[in-house]
Amino acid sequence: MQRLAPPSVRLRDYQEDSINAILKYLDKGEKRLGLSLATGAGKTVIFTHLIDRVAAPTQDATQTLILAHRRELVEQAARHCRNTYPEKSVEIEMAKSQATGLADITVASVQTLQRPDRLMRFDPDRFKLVLVDEAHHIVADSYMNVLHHFKLDSSGEKGPAALVGVSATFSRHDGLRLGLAIDHIVYHKDYVDMIDDKWLANAVFTTVSTGVNLSKVKVSQGDFQTGSLSEAVNHEQTNLLTVRAWLEKAKNRRSTLVFCVDLAHVASLTAMFRQHGVDARYVTSDTPTKERADLLEAFKAGHYPVLLNCGIFTEGTDIPNIDCVILARPTQSRNLLIQMIGRGLRLHPGKENCHVIDMVSSLDAGITTTPTLFGLDPAEILKETDAKQMKSLRQRREYEQVGSATVEGQPPELKGSITFTDYDDVNDLIQDHEGERHVRALSPHSWVVVDDGRWVLSDRTGACLTIKQEADKYLTTHTARMPAGSTSKSPYARPRQVGQAVTFEDALHGADTFAGKVFQHAYISKSAHWRRQAATDAQCEYLNKFRDEDSQLDPLSIRKGGAADLITKMKHGARGRFKRMAGEKKKAVRKQEKVDEWKRRQNEAEVKVGPVGV
Repeated sequence: MQRLAPPSVRLRDYQEDSINAILKYLDKGEKRLGLSLATGAGKTVIFTHLIDRVAAPTQDATQTLILAHRRELVEQAARHCRNTYPEKSVEIEMAKSQATGLADITVASVQTLQRPDRLMRFDPDRFKLVLVDEAHHIVADSYMNVLHHFKLDSSGEKGPAALVGVSATFSRHDGLRLGLAIDHIVYHKDYVDMIDDKWLANAVFTTVSTGVNLSKVKVSQGDFQTGSLSEAVNHEQTNLLTVRAWLEKAKNRRSTLVFCVDLAHVASLTAMFRQHGVDARYVTSDTPTKERADLLEAFKAGHYPVLLNCGIFTEGTDIPNIDCVILARPTQSRNLLIQMIGRGLRLHPGKENCHVIDMVSSLDAGITTTPTLFGLDPAEILKETDAKQMKSLRQRREYEQVGSATVEGQPPELKGSITFTDYDDVNDLIQDHEGERHVRALSPHSWVVVDDGRWVLSDRTGACLTIKQEADKYLTTHTARMPAGSTSKSPYARPRQVGQAVTFEDALHGADTFAGKVFQHAYISKSAHWRRQAATDAQCEYLNKFRDEDSQLDPLSIRKGGAADLITKMKHGARGRFKRMAGEKKKAVRKQEKVDEWKRRQNEAEVKVGPVGV
């Protein structure tokens, strides 16, 4: 396939690599592709330079559509395209701006384009390329309506156009599957790689514990509900602590961007900064367009040091002078955390690094913190620790856990002590609820941990959902009960996969979404009233089969919900897990005995100053 020469601008190595990866997959016949690139990687530059690198698949299919979900992104993409291709026609389809449908390049707001009267002006057979910015939104109904029109969804006739989506956070925290729209992620470069390669500014992280209790904050669509979160966070003492942290750690920073929960939180925290003599200003969704533009330009020019916002600058806004980010809003979303931090990582003259100050609330509510991005415990306290040090800290933590590497010809020297959790029998194992503490902080449902890397949610009939960790992904399967009258020997159907995710949080929220459709809420809810009632005789009878005579359960000694959890664990592998753990413990003890024997021999053979033993 003949390729056209790209515009005469020198791309960065990874930008060229990402374009070549797309072209390689297009040559294979793949047509729904994703690029995973960190914020600040120049996604718009890649978009624009890709357009002329993709050959028209038919004589008529020469046009390109760029889709975005915010005005700033639409205007930015149109500006880049006009600068890159002055000879091409570039039109905007957004609100009152109506495109003809015939331009070489159309940049559209997805909210506008999805309307049938606007969408029908675009002939799908005339388009070679559909580009989607911030493509982690791509499975939303608005995008899927547009993709269906351009014959790019998974149903029906296929058109000539190819789809390329780009995002810094290629996952959906609400559990919707990206596979509905994208078949392959063809290239990945995250922000840690970009920092290492000097394409992004270094980041320095500080965590500040606020002690705010989020256990009663409501959760919706994979994150805290805004109103409920604001009530928990927006208090005078917490806001004062945020200002004190900035004054102590970052008062000499030129441009600080603060992420707040809602309008009330923005107003209160801005007032607290001003009470302490700091020229702080704010932008919200209610700020008039011209006033917002003026405030932003003044901030970029360094006319004032602190800009507060709520949900305005998480995506697509280019403010490279930011050298400090304050995360004053807790989140359960890894994507949102990355988006917020990414605002401060762009390179800028005179900018050495970006100081990220994470106001960490209580960990019981399943929040995502900056340490978790580097594989550290979310409770890890950071004191002006940069990205390289964070990676080193993670490696050190792992080293401390597993010991040093094996030296050829010698057994490994175990560093530190081995920690065992001893279970005298299987009942001790199933009654250890430490694993449930984390999963139930993230989910409204009564999930139980049945094994390392395996979680189960069961309903009244015994049907269940299972999340299982396999290598670098999490698979969710559904085991349904066979209908009455079935000739099957088993009361349950074969498990079928219903979801797949890269992170446990995404897998869990996807499974919760599915559970809400197939299970009765009253039975799977962790706060259901029935769970607090006394256990039934039948529950105790089942559990007592595995217990000694002197540890038998009765309905007054255990609640119905707790008994249901123990039964789920027992039915889904607890006995096998107990046997395996006992075997692993014996193996570890034998290994330690061999190491001790090897060290004794080494000590005996070592040459020392002093008398030589006979």
